[in-house]
Amino acid sequence: MAGLVAVAAWYVLCGLSGRVGWAGRLVDRLSPWTRWLHGWVLSAPATFTYVAMFTGSTLVQTSAPPRLIDLLTTLQSTNLRNLARAPLSSLFDSMLWVADRGAGLILYIALYVTVVAWGERLYGTPRMIVIGLSGHVLGSLLTAAVETRALETGRAPARLAITTDVGVSYVMVAGCAAAVLLMRGWWLLAGIAGLLVGIVLPVIVLHTLWNLGHFFATSCGLAVAFLLLRAAPPRTPPDLRGCLPPRTAAHQAHTAPEGGAS
Repeated sequence: MAGLVAVAAWYVLCGLSGRVGWAGRLVDRLSPWTRWLHGWVLSAPATFTYVAMFTGSTLVQTSAPPRLIDLLTTLQSTNLRNLARAPLSSLFDSMLWVADRGAGLILYIALYVTVVAWGERLYGTPRMIVIGLSGHVLGSLLTAAVETRALETGRAPARLAITTDVGVSYVMVAGCAAAVLLMRGWWLLAGIAGLLVGIVLPVIVLHTLWNLGHFFATSCGLAVAFLLLRAAPPRTPPDLRGCLPPRTAAHQAHTAPEGGAS
């Protein structure tokens, strides 16, 4: 919501910049940053489209009755019952929900618009979509295989088959793992540390099925990214300056050379 307000305020400022002096000066000062942000969004269309989708579903969660959201997430979960009845729809629908009624939305958005978006710039949109889907689909199926084995051996209660398992985290961790594969220097060390603390350590300490699912999704995303890089190296991020809107009239007027023809 704050992001929408900021965007709306920016365009109001741009509209006033040609008529109100202080608005024009403020637009001039902020334009280099907003143009950079605009280019960043355009360079990772899949990431930002997905962020908009799951942010919208999270806003629905915060305004709807909790019991209704619990029912919807159970019906659209990648639990064993739904995977057996309608595997494709359950895999797709579960990607649109942030787990635990939207908990951690800000963290998800932050990682998507920075780490995953950076990865998409280098892999390209088609390859990043393949990586994200691989993490979600393969991670979900491997988790389901573990659930099935646990039920068959009596190590888990029968209600595990209808548990709620939704969220955008499988796509996120797959994308983050792919991005870490391209990092160098201190960034690489920071990325590896982040994966160890956020993915590996919870599996060792907490021993939950969901942490194991994140580990599966991360591993699958990393493996698919490695294979895609073997097929073709990372690309050079495209120059999108030609796709950006022209500078404001106020900025052009302020930066135009003074004087006229003699």
